[in-house]
Amino acid sequence: MPEIGGETAAGFEGVRAAFAANLAGDQEVGAAVGVYLHGRKVVDLWGGIADPGTGRRWERDTLQVVYSTTKGVTAACAHLLAQRGELDLDAPVAQYWPEFAANGKDRIPVRWLLTHQAGLPVIDHPITPAEAIAWDPMVTALAAQCPSWEPGTEHGYHGLTYGWLVGEVVRRVTGRSLGTFLAEEIAAPLDLDLWIGLPEAERHRVSRIIAAVPDIEALAGIDLDTLPEPVREVMAAYADPASLTVRSMTVVTPPLDHNDPDEQSAEMPSTNGICTARALARFYAALIGEVDGHRILAPDTLAAATAEQVSGIDRILRLPVRIGTGFGLPTPDAFWYSPAAFGFPGLGGSLGFADPATGLAFGYVMNHLQEGVPDHRAANLLDAVRGAMKAQAR
Repeated sequence: MPEIGGETAAGFEGVRAAFAANLAGDQEVGAAVGVYLHGRKVVDLWGGIADPGTGRRWERDTLQVVYSTTKGVTAACAHLLAQRGELDLDAPVAQYWPEFAANGKDRIPVRWLLTHQAGLPVIDHPITPAEAIAWDPMVTALAAQCPSWEPGTEHGYHGLTYGWLVGEVVRRVTGRSLGTFLAEEIAAPLDLDLWIGLPEAERHRVSRIIAAVPDIEALAGIDLDTLPEPVREVMAAYADPASLTVRSMTVVTPPLDHNDPDEQSAEMPSTNGICTARALARFYAALIGEVDGHRILAPDTLAAATAEQVSGIDRILRLPVRIGTGFGLPTPDAFWYSPAAFGFPGLGGSLGFADPATGLAFGYVMNHLQEGVPDHRAANLLDAVRGAMKAQAR
């Protein structure tokens, strides 16, 4: 039986069993799960190996890069500013960031940055990792970029560019970087181990990401006629180096490596959020209710933020999606689906979400990224959580 640290509230022991089963399988290396229910912590578990190279074990304070799960945190920063009357989501981006008006972007509202409708998932001239870390080269390029489609007419996942687009608006409004705003206005009041831009003093706590780099050249060699019809269009987009799908993945060239300490210390508000599962669950708990006297967004702000804005086949992902204003909304076939749920999954398996209808807030982080195979790890944990909730409701 794998060694597991942490605790569960009475009735949630089944989550520990599910977590242990995950760790005993061949998909998990190191991981953690946190669950809040109506503002109260009911699950806080961790286990496995944080760094296979050194054998360092996953501890209570181990941190993990969570990739696109970061996007929900970034969205909350924008909504907090809107709640305070400092940011109008329906005002033109150029009102706050004048340079953004170039190439016909003068009428794009801030909201379309959050809903992936701005037509800016790619940059004509790829950015280097050093330029991405430096921030200004990326936002300068985005300000000058011509949209890939007429803004507002389509939606396509701004996988990398989202963070700089929203982050620059936050910087122009507040005079602070998004990571600084997060640290001072959200993380500090709630005592969250959650950063976009990790302090150097915390680097020793970060788990090492274990992942295979996607082989774009191998995808280009696939015989599409041999694929089932439902996946053919998706794979065609990934196999074409000139497609918006592939270009959106290669905005930064060579690819980012979030094991790099310099990238962890930089601010990349699309992908390099670093946190514990406990902090992720606590963050979502504080979006839907009070946690130790603190709440991030008022109920009316949250309702507006999580109302569906667009849905249908995503221009980049080539899959059906549902999008609120910055928050992902699960499709009915998603294992975390509930009519009221909102949150964001991350590359390889991480997930943070909340369900206001049930009071559930969930955070799962791990270092072994899974791509291209069925990944049931978070689903197994959530099944156990829901089972415990049903048992308590009887």
